[in-house]
Amino acid sequence: MGRDVAAARISGEDRRRYREKVRRCLDVLARMLGESQFEFERPHIGMEIELNLIDGCGDPQMRNADVLKAIADPAWATELGQFNLEINIPPRTLGGTGTGELENEVLGHLEHADARAHEVGAGLVMIGILPTLRRSDIGEESMSANDRYKMLNDQIFAARGEEMRIDIDGPEPLRMHADCILPEAACTSVQFHLQVSPEQFGAYWNAAQAIAGPQVALAANSPFLFGHRLWDETRITLFEQATDTRPEELKAQGVRPRVWFGERWITSVFDLFEENTRYFPALLPLCDEEDPLDVLERGGIPSSAS
Repeated sequence: MGRDVAAARISGEDRRRYREKVRRCLDVLARMLGESQFEFERPHIGMEIELNLIDGCGDPQMRNADVLKAIADPAWATELGQFNLEINIPPRTLGGTGTGELENEVLGHLEHADARAHEVGAGLVMIGILPTLRRSDIGEESMSANDRYKMLNDQIFAARGEEMRIDIDGPEPLRMHADCILPEAACTSVQFHLQVSPEQFGAYWNAAQAIAGPQVALAANSPFLFGHRLWDETRITLFEQATDTRPEELKAQGVRPRVWFGERWITSVFDLFEENTRYFPALLPLCDEEDPLDVLERGGIPSSAS
C-alpha cells in the first residue's frame, strides 16, 4: 500500500499542486528515457508476500500490530486489515544462485514470523481469500492503525459519494454493500518483481498481459468469500469492485475503473505513467518541495525516478 503518511486535510490547492508536480515529473521521466539515463546491467528480482493472520480455530485474528512487534523485523509491515501482514524481500540479481537464495530467505522469514506470531496467539496463512472471513470482520474498526489507510478510505468514499456495492455471481451469488474499503483486505497475493531495462520494458509488460489469463487459471485459489461459493478466483472481481471510485452513473457513462487490464499494448513504461495521469485523479495528492527538473539539471536523480 506504499509508504506511511501523516494524517492531513487535503484541499483543492493540494490537488492542483500535485497534478502540476506529476506532469513535471512526467516531462523529466520522458527526458531521462530519451537520454538513456537509467543504469542497467542485468535483471533483478524481488518479491512481496501478503498473508492472513488466524487464531487457533482458523478465524481471522485482528492482531497484526502485536505480531509485528513480536517479529521485530523491518522487512515486515502492516497491510490494510488488522488480519493482514506483508513482507517485502529485497531485490537481488536474476540468475546464478540468486533464485535458490531467494527461496531460502523467504522460508527463513516465514518460519521466524510464524513462530513469533504463535507467541501472541496467532498463525500465518498464505491463501488468496481466507475462507473463514465474515462480513462482520470487514468493518472500519478492523482497519490497520495507519493514517494512510484511513485517508485512502475517506478519499475513495468522497469520490464515490455512496456506499460500495459488492456484486459477484457464482453458485451462491453475493450481493452486499460496504461503508469502508476493508473488503479489499480479503485479497492477498504473492507479487513477483522483475526489473528490466527501459528498452525491454514494453515487451515484458505486453508478454505479462498476454499470459495473465492462463496464470490466473493455474493459480486460482479463492472460491469462498463471506460464506459464499463464488468464482474459483474471486480476488479479481472483488479487488476491482473494492477499489472502484465510480458511482453507478459514471459506470454507465463508460468511465474507466481504477483497476483494469488496460486497453492496448505499450511501447514504453512512459505509456503507463502517462495513462494513469490522464485518466485517474490522485487519491492522496501529497507531494514534497523537490523540483525534479532542477535536480536533473544539477546532475542528480529526482526522487520520482529513483
